[in-house]
This record gives sequence, C-alpha cells and structure tokens, in this order.
Amino acid sequence: MDPAVQQYVDGVAPEHRTLFDRVHGLVLEAFPEAEPVLSYGMPTYRVGARRLHVGVWQHGISLYGWGKDRDGGFTARHPELLSGRGTIRLRPQDAAGIGDEELRALIRAALAP
Repeated sequence: MDPAVQQYVDGVAPEHRTLFDRVHGLVLEAFPEAEPVLSYGMPTYRVGARRLHVGVWQHGISLYGWGKDRDGGFTARHPELLSGRGTIRLRPQDAAGIGDEELRALIRAALAP
C-alpha cells in the first residue's frame, strides 16, 4: 500500500476503524486491481478512470467520487445518508443496518469501467 495511504489508515480512530476496514475490504474484494492512493487528503481507490474517495471524519466515513448514475441505487434506498452533492455520510450505526451486498453494489457501480 502507498505509504501515505498507510499513514492515513494507521491514524483512523478506533471507533471508525472497523467501518473503514469493512469498506476497504469490500472495495478490494470487488476490484482487486484497485490502487489505493492519497487524493484530496484521503484514501482514493482508482480503477481505470474511476475514483472512489473514502474519508474518515468525526461522524464516521464519507464516500465521494461516485456519480449520481453510478451508485447502484444506494441513495434512492438511503436518501438520509446523502449529504450535499455527491457525498454519502455513513456513521457506524447507519452501516450496522446496511449489508455488505448493498455496499458492494454501490462500490461496483461507482468503480465499474
């Protein structure tokens, strides 16, 4: 892993590390070729021309970089998690009610070529 990304990951607060690791694992499961790099100060998964940014904040994590037409229907099912333009805010308590398959669908749609 890129040393800058590893430094970011190492600094993730314990209360958000499980959620971050879950999303990280699902991205790499769906796209083993994804290259995690640091972009805009946060881990960014690159697959071809597609990008998915995963930032850790006080609330939990936020996902950026997916297009409205590339979210696998996630925001239609969870409009309460949409925060501003192109941002999904996911708190640990929100993620507890969302299955891996639903997150995989979002990730696949966001990063599919």
